[in-house]
Amino acid sequence: MQTIAQFITKIIDFFYQPFRRLCSPELFRYGFCGASNMVLDWVLYFLVYNFIVGHDLVYFTLLGRQWCLTPHIASLCIVFPITLFTGFWLNRHVTFTQSSLHGVRQFVRYITIVSLNLVINYFGLKLFVDICGIYPTPSKMIVTTITVIVSYFGQKYFSFRK
Repeated sequence: MQTIAQFITKIIDFFYQPFRRLCSPELFRYGFCGASNMVLDWVLYFLVYNFIVGHDLVYFTLLGRQWCLTPHIASLCIVFPITLFTGFWLNRHVTFTQSSLHGVRQFVRYITIVSLNLVINYFGLKLFVDICGIYPTPSKMIVTTITVIVSYFGQKYFSFRK
């Protein structure tokens, strides 16, 4: 896995040269990895929403009760764990490699920040889709831009601090 991280880092650093006066290598790597994970999130969300959930309500039983999720929230619940792990791996092995925190502690802190982003995603999707009537995929893109800012500062100063 380390060789994959080194390979990804070399590719990102190759594209960094024109931007070296604008931002630090860490910020550029975060942006590159974050943008890659964000695109993965959007593509998976689109595919899950349109081809797996199929615009239908999702019913399930939990703790002896019948629950129902709207298609856009069900899609979020399916995609979230995938991008959680890809995002953590990229942040830990490519972006914030200088952190002295142990991997488990990083992961717990990472989940804390991501959970905050999940809450922002949930209420943002409810706002844009259910109240404003915007289609789910563009709504997800709008909400994601908000969570990127929250995530960067949370990851830099909390999850992967030096």
